[in-house]
Amino acid sequence: MHEVLLLKCGELVLKGLNRRRFEDKLIKTVKDRFKKLGEFDIWYMQSTIYVEPIGDQDMKAALDAAVKIFGITSVSKAIACPKDIAEIQKTAAEYLADRLNRTTTFKVDAKRADKRFPLTSPQIGVEVGGYLAEAFPHLQAKMNDPEVTVMVEIRDKAAYISCERFKGAGGMPVGSNGRAMLLLSGGIDSPVAGHMMAKRGLELGAVHYYSYPYTSKEALDKVLHLADLLTDYCGKITVSTVPFTEIQLEIQKNCMEDYFTIIMRRFMMRIAQRVAEMQNCGALITGESLGQVASQTMEAMTCTQAVCTMPVFRPAVGLDKEEIVERARAIGTFETSSLPFEDCCTVFTPKHPQTKPKLEKVEEQERKLDVEGLIERALAGVHRTTLG
Repeated sequence: MHEVLLLKCGELVLKGLNRRRFEDKLIKTVKDRFKKLGEFDIWYMQSTIYVEPIGDQDMKAALDAAVKIFGITSVSKAIACPKDIAEIQKTAAEYLADRLNRTTTFKVDAKRADKRFPLTSPQIGVEVGGYLAEAFPHLQAKMNDPEVTVMVEIRDKAAYISCERFKGAGGMPVGSNGRAMLLLSGGIDSPVAGHMMAKRGLELGAVHYYSYPYTSKEALDKVLHLADLLTDYCGKITVSTVPFTEIQLEIQKNCMEDYFTIIMRRFMMRIAQRVAEMQNCGALITGESLGQVASQTMEAMTCTQAVCTMPVFRPAVGLDKEEIVERARAIGTFETSSLPFEDCCTVFTPKHPQTKPKLEKVEEQERKLDVEGLIERALAGVHRTTLG
């Protein structure tokens, strides 16, 4: 007797003529995630992905991986048995014995997806419930809010019995809605933003700016670790690290201090778009939240977005810091984001940054710089690291 996982699909089941494309993406993602965990037989039927271990595999690791796959709404640990009511009764009693011995109330929830099975769903529930009540005399049937719900699913290949269902990541399969480039800092916000957009079906690349010797190797390692944490949800991510020191020093030397941050952000957006185009991305993603810092006022974001021709997604723009922190904790990035290593944005921060910059004034300051030359030299020094 060995366990299998039943992965229930999310909103993609509502898709029309394009549904098969979304399903294929999801199945490929599941196979890719499980490939590094061992050997599994994986197939799709009736809006459910079945994951069956071949030999002895770490099913806890398999469950942990499954609940992080976008496109999956729930995951059940189950046992398969022949589609015979006597076999179902016996298997349910054996498989769930430990759990049922530790509870007092239960009910049976049966679903007959295979209509060729002779008993209806209510009849299956009565037969299995009655058998379990006799096998475990201390149990009491309780239809509303029981301690344990025994689930019996009659499907094409077998009957499946379970009593635990785990919440999945939801959303859309990664890659089903294209690719986008995440501006990944070492802070709390940008990993959350990447996670939120990957949940909507975007495959991620990432770009990070470092300012050696003003930022440390530990700061860069921190960002790579954040990207690696995101791969549990998003799959492989290529991080493009961009040398940014020369640009910041030139801004500091030639431009008014209160415009440093806005001009720096405009360089970041220009470079991110160029890197995005090289990697077939159709949009940029930032972790900006309206009004959180000086560079995230409406006027400042207008000035920074003005240099872009592709869409800029800001999924955290309407969240406050507490909400962002809560999401960071939930996806496991908060602790790493909180490590005390400075990134390039904090090194050259002006004392009194512009909060309501005028675009024409920003462009006037930028004319003091060799914008294209600085960008080309930065791009020439890009280093790429693929994680996941």
